[in-house]
Amino acid sequence: MKKFFALVAVAAASLFLASQAHAQFGVVAGLTSSKTNAVDAAKDVKNIALYHAGVTYKFNLGAGFALQPSIIYQVKGAKIENVGNTTPEQLKTGFVEVPLSIQWGPDLLAFRPYAFAEPFVGYKISSFVYGDGDVFTEQLKNEMKKIEYGFGLGGGLEIASHVQLSVQWFKNLGKFSDGGNVADKVKNSNFQGIKVSLAVLF
Repeated sequence: MKKFFALVAVAAASLFLASQAHAQFGVVAGLTSSKTNAVDAAKDVKNIALYHAGVTYKFNLGAGFALQPSIIYQVKGAKIENVGNTTPEQLKTGFVEVPLSIQWGPDLLAFRPYAFAEPFVGYKISSFVYGDGDVFTEQLKNEMKKIEYGFGLGGGLEIASHVQLSVQWFKNLGKFSDGGNVADKVKNSNFQGIKVSLAVLF
């Protein structure tokens, strides 16, 4: 919980600093392809295509650096097969997430290629299982921790200072669950995957 509020405070401070500098507000949305590496508990876990959307705020630090905090609704999950039922199940979990993108890239006038590192924290607000409702998958959903945190690495292209297209690999850190019937089986597991995002800055 402390990590979550700490990064929210950093994001708020960044927004305040941005208001004092050259800054751009924007909207962001895209696709999230994720899975959980719960290989000790399930024989077959595959990526599932989901989504994210929210608002973002970018301001330049100079020398090619930029800071871009966001607040997004991020859906992560996995397709889980061969646990106990013949029908595959889908685990989908929605987080309110606060990522903080730290970017560097040369300004080439018409466009700006950039690389970035992005720590994030999030809070789980929903979780659903689609399928036959296998006991393992239901327990996995119910025992998942509320707070998530992790990091992402990626690259992007900014066009005419108003449109950003980025690709990012991300990984959740920490424990998937603190305790329960499936905790021991997934203690080294968490979400990871790829995000493709489109942002429009004003």
